[in-house]
Amino acid sequence: MAQQFPQFLLDGYKSFMSGRYAGERDRYRALAQNGQKPTTLMIACCDSRAAPETIFDCGPGQLFVLRNVANLVPPFGPDGTYHATSAAIEYAVVHLKVAHIVVMGHGRCGGIEAALATAAGKAPEGDFIGKWLSMVKPVAAKVEANDLLTPSERQTALERIAIRQSLGNLSSFPSIRSRVEAGEISLYGAWFDISTGELWVMNGESGDFTRPDI
Repeated sequence: MAQQFPQFLLDGYKSFMSGRYAGERDRYRALAQNGQKPTTLMIACCDSRAAPETIFDCGPGQLFVLRNVANLVPPFGPDGTYHATSAAIEYAVVHLKVAHIVVMGHGRCGGIEAALATAAGKAPEGDFIGKWLSMVKPVAAKVEANDLLTPSERQTALERIAIRQSLGNLSSFPSIRSRVEAGEISLYGAWFDISTGELWVMNGESGDFTRPDI
């Protein structure tokens, strides 16, 4: 049986065409003709509440966005399997030549919550999520075992630790490491609080997260 395309998407497209697209028609046409040249790779969670383009008010062509569960970056490890995240990173760095890479986590992340639950002995259902989240399993176990923290504090702690771990894994990519050493790429960490709208950025030297002066 044929199913009707979701009406709310069609309504949204109609609004987009009469609003934003109409106002930026020339920009879209230039992007189509000349290709994209974003300066920033944004690695974010696929959570529907934390869209980078919305949070940073970016237009078409400004961000190259990679979204996955819990905004994780695996360590460099080319082999015969499929590596969607690593492939997108490689494309942004080698072909688009981005100057900035931002790993942005967020509060109340379902992936991080699942990682903590796994550490407590409650593995998530499915064939892929558990394996993906195993990247943070060691640190999740340490955070989950800390009885001095409340559940919400453990959640926030792992969300931010996972960002630092992903930044470390980015440096394991030879193409990134060489560009960082040459001053061609800068790496950043950020954390967005969905409930308050607060943005916290990571200090590259200390690893601490603080609110920027805006």
